[in-house]
Amino acid sequence: MAKDKNTDDEATPGRIAQIRMVAGLVHKANPRALPIVIGSGLAVLVVLVVVGLLTGLAGYLIPLGVLGGILVSVFLFGRFAQSSQYSSIEGQPGAAAAVLQSMRGNWTVTPAIAANRNMDVVHRAVGRPGVILVGEGSANRLPGLLAAEKKRVTRVAFDVPVFDFQVGDGDGQVPLRQLQKKIMKLPRDLKGPQVADLNYRLKALPQTLQAPKGPMPKGARQPKMPRPRAR
Repeated sequence: MAKDKNTDDEATPGRIAQIRMVAGLVHKANPRALPIVIGSGLAVLVVLVVVGLLTGLAGYLIPLGVLGGILVSVFLFGRFAQSSQYSSIEGQPGAAAAVLQSMRGNWTVTPAIAANRNMDVVHRAVGRPGVILVGEGSANRLPGLLAAEKKRVTRVAFDVPVFDFQVGDGDGQVPLRQLQKKIMKLPRDLKGPQVADLNYRLKALPQTLQAPKGPMPKGARQPKMPRPRAR
């Protein structure tokens, strides 16, 4: 028990440092975010305190106001943190893969299953909705790349649904910050064993990734979603 307590005490500074890091990202992305978070929580507390004093229910409403203020602040902080996370990776190569890998649930994500010399890339996620192909790159070149990969996947997926999305801000594309929400709304018709069998069949597909010609950009790497996400 003493060992567990010491472990928790050692982990506390790490959590505080992570919260400070996320708060710094939020402030950098939106300087008004933290005042809004704090002000909203205080506003809820003040309203319930005033109502409690006027109605004689202060003993009930003041604790409720404290709890409500904290919950509102945490909720808003989480939303601003999520927004800042997307802002920090938006426009970077591999941003869509980072979003796919941060999804909750039993997903098998394979980044960059197809690409071309122009650095247009297709990522694949497999889950209960079926196979999801996500392309990022040029709006003119992605349709052909996605269509070729979809045709290849269909050969082993058979009657399993195959969805494809383009990440971007153009017509028919999905903004990066809405990608996860879009995928989570897909119908989940497959069972666990069916998903496992689908993953097994997809592993049999030969790799089609083409290495781009020329030197790779210095320091190029797939961005990661900052953690933890405050809620």
